[in-house]
Amino acid sequence: MTFRLLSTALPVLVSLLFSAVAAAKPPELTLAKVYQKGMPLEGYWVSEKFDGVRAYWTGNRLISRGGHEYRAPAWFTRGFPEHPLDGELWMGRGRFAELSGAVRKLVPVDQEWRKIRFMVFDFPVSGMPFDQRLLRLQATVARVGSPFLAVVRQQRATTHEALMARLDAIVRAGAEGLMLRRGSSVYHAGRSDDLLKVKHYRDAEAVVIRQLPGEGKYEGMMGSLLVELENGRRFRIGSGFSDAERASPPEIGAVITFKYYGHTATGLPRFASFLRVRDDEPPR
Repeated sequence: MTFRLLSTALPVLVSLLFSAVAAAKPPELTLAKVYQKGMPLEGYWVSEKFDGVRAYWTGNRLISRGGHEYRAPAWFTRGFPEHPLDGELWMGRGRFAELSGAVRKLVPVDQEWRKIRFMVFDFPVSGMPFDQRLLRLQATVARVGSPFLAVVRQQRATTHEALMARLDAIVRAGAEGLMLRRGSSVYHAGRSDDLLKVKHYRDAEAVVIRQLPGEGKYEGMMGSLLVELENGRRFRIGSGFSDAERASPPEIGAVITFKYYGHTATGLPRFASFLRVRDDEPPR
């Protein structure tokens, strides 16, 4: 009896184990560098940088950059193509916290997901330049006709002055910044000049090491965070927090996103300021 049960259950257990391992593999994504004045703009496309959650459509499910599944309702992805799409789950400008809370739930809430759109900005096909991928992407999304799937609007970049004027206008309207994509580039994993962020400031991530007590009007609350960069360097961040965030600060071990303006003589971020907790990964 025991042998018969094991022989029946073993294939199921192996299948579940294989699925779990496969689900944990992160997608190989194209990542951005930072645009600097003087970089050539010829051949680039420019689009809005959305304040959303990076997501990758595998052809049958939405996964995070860490490889975990976003449990979108079946009606949300109905009709999505059977090939991969690279994009961003987005709820609107300035609504990252609300979006993050919605997409990380184990049981999706229909009312929340109806406010979300999958803003697609690339078609992960090897060997095809972005100019061609964009045309194929636009045709694919138009054929699907889903109200929850949209192609990010792209325009040709021209001059640095025009780029900065557009950046100023879009930031005043509540956007985070712009993105540049080289039209001749092929889709590949990792960072390169093929994809560039255009913002008034730089941003990065760090791990919270310690919560340091506040003084004066912040007595009894968190005054600053001691954080650690990927390279092991540590420094404090004491600005950018609301009173509510100081009363209930990011936990030790949490990954936060901060903005900064260049580097000090010792190589640390200059004028670092807290932006948000990076909590865009769904539960395992």
